[in-house]
Amino acid sequence: MEKNLKINISNPVALFGVNDVNIERIINYFPKLKIVARGHNIKILGNDAEILDFQEKIKLLIEFHNKYNKLTVSDIEDILNQTITETEIYNQSDNILLYSTNGKPIKSKTPSQQIVIQKYNESDLLFAIGPAGTGKTYIAIALAVRALKNKQVKRIILSRPAVEAGEKLGFLPGDIKEKLDPYMQALYDALYEMIPGKKLDDYIENRTIQIAPLAYMRGRTLNNAIVILDEAQNTTINQLKMFLTRMGENSKFIVTGDITQIDIPNKSNSGLIHAKKKLSNIDGITFVEFNVNDVVRHPIVKQIIKHYDK
Repeated sequence: MEKNLKINISNPVALFGVNDVNIERIINYFPKLKIVARGHNIKILGNDAEILDFQEKIKLLIEFHNKYNKLTVSDIEDILNQTITETEIYNQSDNILLYSTNGKPIKSKTPSQQIVIQKYNESDLLFAIGPAGTGKTYIAIALAVRALKNKQVKRIILSRPAVEAGEKLGFLPGDIKEKLDPYMQALYDALYEMIPGKKLDDYIENRTIQIAPLAYMRGRTLNNAIVILDEAQNTTINQLKMFLTRMGENSKFIVTGDITQIDIPNKSNSGLIHAKKKLSNIDGITFVEFNVNDVVRHPIVKQIIKHYDK
């Protein structure tokens, strides 16, 4: 029997290895098969049962890479020898959400981040409110990327209000995308830590991941998605209401913000402050409060925040 297998991985080198060192090791485990790997395709000749076993092993290797953003020789041998099973690949008991592109585990670093992870499973609308540097947005994006990788949702939508903080948007150079990109850069930075560059570019191109200013949300119904609104303290009451009413079927919304850093002219009109007062007692909506002890940046940041709060 002859079989052509198309591998679902952004960069084939991640599976085949540099100079095909990985695929050669894999081929050695299947001496009865003739295997030729080119680009995203593998041509297989041999017995039906052997080919099926090979396909299952390749699937596990790709799933392992997609979860952990790595695939070492040791990992390959463990999977081929069935030391690691499919169930173990998706085991979440270690509290690790996913692995960064450099192989480091991404998980909660503070009690408040852990509460966000726990409440995410219980709530369709989650607010994470607290000072800068507490990892509110980062942990929210990690939850979204995990859900996308596990096929729990079909897309991720990230948004921010394009509010000027000391700079005038109109005076920035470039077209509208180039003007807006600086506002979205923190979101891009987090994504590039969690998804390999080529794969992320593909996701953005096919709109599996969308990054857009808040104004672009008007009129949309957002189904089968995790939708994150960052810097929500800079929304007006009507803007945040518009955003929250975009929620569609099988969607989760996460809203993050810092009510001590409001940049809109009328601070009392902040949608985040208003939502906290109006929505706190509704089932299915959860508010998680971060504080200065949750800061995970440089230790001096905690001192800066404490002194500004005095």
